[in-house]
Amino acid sequence: MAVMIVASGMAEKWKVAVPVMLLIVGLIVGFIPAMPELELNPEIIMLLFLPPLLYDAAFNISFKDFKTNINTIGTLAIGLVFITTAGIAAVAHYMIPGMSWPLAFVLGSILSATDAVAAIGITKGLGLPHKTVTILEGESLVNDASALVAYRFAVAAVIGIAFHTGQALLQFLIVLGGGLLIGMIVVKLLSLALRFFRTNDEVIISLMLLMPFVTWLIAEHFRVSGVIAVVVLGLGMSRLSREKFPQRIKDQSKHFWNVIIFLLNGLIFLLIGLEFPFVLKKLKEAQVWPFIGYAFMIAFTALLIRMIRVYWQQFNLQRAFRGKRKISEEALFDSKTSFIITWSGMRGIVSLAIALGLPVHLENGEPFPMRNEIIFIAIAVVLVSLLGQGLTLPWVVKIFGKDDDVAAANRPPDKEVDGH
Repeated sequence: MAVMIVASGMAEKWKVAVPVMLLIVGLIVGFIPAMPELELNPEIIMLLFLPPLLYDAAFNISFKDFKTNINTIGTLAIGLVFITTAGIAAVAHYMIPGMSWPLAFVLGSILSATDAVAAIGITKGLGLPHKTVTILEGESLVNDASALVAYRFAVAAVIGIAFHTGQALLQFLIVLGGGLLIGMIVVKLLSLALRFFRTNDEVIISLMLLMPFVTWLIAEHFRVSGVIAVVVLGLGMSRLSREKFPQRIKDQSKHFWNVIIFLLNGLIFLLIGLEFPFVLKKLKEAQVWPFIGYAFMIAFTALLIRMIRVYWQQFNLQRAFRGKRKISEEALFDSKTSFIITWSGMRGIVSLAIALGLPVHLENGEPFPMRNEIIFIAIAVVLVSLLGQGLTLPWVVKIFGKDDDVAAANRPPDKEVDGH
C-alpha cells in the first residue's frame, strides 16, 4: 500500500495514468529476486474489491442516463460477453496446441468481460463525453455477472458435466433475477435501519460501508449474482441519499468513500502487475514466448469483436430511430464515440480473480488441464490490454473525443447527481 500511494502520487506529478504507472511498478517489484511469492486467494480478491467498487460506480451513475442508454448497455454487457467468449474460444482452440473446446471456452469466459475500473481510472481527467462514461460504467455493472455465468458452465464442461442450452439460459435468468431480488430486499432493510439510526452519523456511514460486502456474501451464499445485488444496492442507496440524507451525512460519506476507492483502485493494478512474474515462473521456458504471442492474438481478437459489435450497435440504433421506433435521440452516438467505447474496453481485476479461481483438481483428483497456461494467458491479455490501450487511450480521446458536435450531443444533464 505504501508503494501504491507513492506511485500514485508520482503518476500525477509526471502526468501518467495512475493505473498504468501502478502496473509498471508492480511488474518491476515482482521481478525483484528477493520478493516473496504472492499467493492471491481469488475469493478474497473478489470479496475485497468488487463490492465496494461496484457499489461506488452504481451509487454515482445517473439512473436517468443509465435508462436512456439501456439498449446499448444491455447489448454490450450480455450479448457481447457471450460473443466474445465464443470468439476467443475459437481462436484459442485452433491456435494453442492441446487446447480442447471446453478449455478454450473457459479461457474465453475469463476474458469476456471488460473492466470499467480500468477504463474509468485511465480516462479520468481526459474529458470523456458524459454519455461515453455512462455506457462504459453501465456495461461494467452488468457484464461481470454474464461472464461469471459463462465461466461456471465452461468449467462444468471441463469437469465433465453435460451442457444443455435450455438449462444454461434458465440458470442465467435465476442468477440475475436472484441477485436483483436480494439487492432490493437489502435496500429496503437498510433504509429502515438508517431511518432508525438517523441521528447517529457514525452508525449510518458504517452501515453504508459494510452493506456492499454483506449483500455480496448473501447473494453468493444463495449462488445468485453478487454483482447484480450490489449494483441494485448502489442504485437504491443513491436514490435514498438524494431524497432523505442531510447534507452533513453526504459530505462525510463522500470524503470517506473517496479514500476507500482510491486505495482499492490502486491496489488492484499493483496486484495485477505483481502477480505476472510469479505466474511466469510456473510456465516452462520454451512456452513463454509462444504464449505471449497467443496473448497478443487473443487481445486483438477481443478488441476486434468489440469494435464490430459497437459499430453494429451504432448502426442499429440509427436505423431504429429513423424507422420511428421507441429510440430516444439521446441514446444515439456517432462513429467517434463508437471508437472511444471500443478502445476503452480493457480487461482487469475480474479476469484476474476468475483466472486465479480455476479449480486445481478435477472431481476425480486429476490436475485441472492447462491450468497454469490459462492463468498465464489471462494475466498476459490483461496486461496487454491495460498497457496497450491504456497508454494510447489519452491520444485516442484527444483525436476522437474533442469534437464540439460530439461534446454538445453528449453534454451531461443540468441536474447533478449527489455524491456519497
